[in-house]
Amino acid sequence: MTRSEENYIKTIFHLGGSDSVPVATNAIAEQMETKPSSVTDMAKKLADKGLVHYKKYQGVSLTEIGIKTALSIIRKHRLWEVFLVKKLDFTWDEVHEVAEQLEHIKSEKLIDKIDELLDFPKYDPHGDPIPSKDGKFMVRDKELLSDLEVKAGGVCVGVKDTSAPFLKFLDKNGIALGKTIEVLEKEDFDQSLHIKIDQSELHISHQIASNLYVKKNN
Repeated sequence: MTRSEENYIKTIFHLGGSDSVPVATNAIAEQMETKPSSVTDMAKKLADKGLVHYKKYQGVSLTEIGIKTALSIIRKHRLWEVFLVKKLDFTWDEVHEVAEQLEHIKSEKLIDKIDELLDFPKYDPHGDPIPSKDGKFMVRDKELLSDLEVKAGGVCVGVKDTSAPFLKFLDKNGIALGKTIEVLEKEDFDQSLHIKIDQSELHISHQIASNLYVKKNN
């Protein structure tokens, strides 16, 4: 597979989920920043390789082989992110673009060795699950911080937005995976939150809160 084909497979998986819901070509085009006609051409190529199901006006969905391929690419990407953070001291806002390049390395032996070296991590630095070699991954209960009621709290377990500006904002304000967050107040006007992180208090927008995942306290 070419690098471009792998990027399409990964994008279709992220949009359609593990249940392989059909995805509109316009949605893929928007995500890939390309023309719908280019998506149609690629969908036909991938269908010829048995990686997707494609019918005009019915969207694109991954075949069983396509899902396995997507999970393999995602596994490589997320393992590289862990490796960069744990072994090379990259920050979590630096790793995504580098991992985008490294995920296309074909050597399965190399990826298996990295997995072993890292002691088989279950989650990447952003809290996303890492598929195992056989395509299985951990699904944990989580919800958006913006959905919590006042006086409710939980542990930060992931981020929805993995862009560098957002992650840098979190670092600047002491928000990180593993931190305990409690909702102290919620503004009716704009749904912004006044929160407590460990022993510090902070006011954050609804946009910030809707990009943080927490595992709610029982």
